[in-house]
Amino acid sequence: TGEFATFVDATGHLTQAETDGWSFVFAGLLPEPYEDTAGVVGAEWWRQVFGATWRHPEGRHSDTLTRSDHPVVHVSWNDAVAYCDWAGVRLPTEAEWEFAARGGLDQATYPWGDELDPAGEQRCNIWHGTFPSNNTCDDGWYGTAPVRAFEPNGYGLFNAVGNVWEWCADAFTRRPSSAAVIPCCAPNRQAPSSPRTMKGGSYLCHDSYCFRYRVAARSSNTPDTATGNIGFRIAR
Repeated sequence: TGEFATFVDATGHLTQAETDGWSFVFAGLLPEPYEDTAGVVGAEWWRQVFGATWRHPEGRHSDTLTRSDHPVVHVSWNDAVAYCDWAGVRLPTEAEWEFAARGGLDQATYPWGDELDPAGEQRCNIWHGTFPSNNTCDDGWYGTAPVRAFEPNGYGLFNAVGNVWEWCADAFTRRPSSAAVIPCCAPNRQAPSSPRTMKGGSYLCHDSYCFRYRVAARSSNTPDTATGNIGFRIAR
């Protein structure tokens, strides 16, 4: 979040959530009592919160003063690309992301191996308990965690899975291209409005409904979408 703040200070960039005036926030992160908000049908834990932005992750009552080392959230794919253009970096392709997240392991389920919590050690920030009503916080966090909260993988990458979804450069297709086995390849580009690939899962993932904190798992969203559990990772 601190690095994104530097970008905004330098450029005056307004994110999609700031332009729209609202973003989606997980209901469990809102204080009690809270004003009535619209929810997503079938996923009522997502609430439309006016004033929710990267600066105010849970709405106007919140801030990031103690979260400068947390991943930035409420950023769309377009916002992430704008940051990359300013910083002289880019979003990784899906192939690059998956290659890097494996940390040198061969087809492992997670960046550290095939067991979720080896020897009882928590290795990522996901939902524990019964979603969405009870999070036991076995990993120590409710919401986002600092980017270095857990041990890195074999390539030194922190929080490759869990914590926040991460945008990739590619447009989302039903199946990754055959080039996805190559660590460096051109992104799959489609129309500017095409859904974009996301990897890694988030602090809201639970195997009862969203077992997407596996390295191989994937999801997508439109490039103008921003929520409280989507961020990004850069490549050089």
